[in-house]
Amino acid sequence: MANAGKAEGAGSLDGQNREVTQFRAARERQRQSLNLQREFILSQRTSNPARRAALEAALAQIEDQIAAIG
Repeated sequence: MANAGKAEGAGSLDGQNREVTQFRAARERQRQSLNLQREFILSQRTSNPARRAALEAALAQIEDQIAAIG
């Protein structure tokens, strides 16, 4: 019966490791998505001051989100 307790503990650790791995994978996908959005904004060319201001604001917001992810 002592071994059964260890097996349950190991299963619990496996579950926690799986959750951590899933969390990290989701965070990495989010980071990749934000980087794609950032690259898209950086690729935009415009001489329209209002459009440029909107792109700069969007870029700042995305960079803040990237920084928050870590």
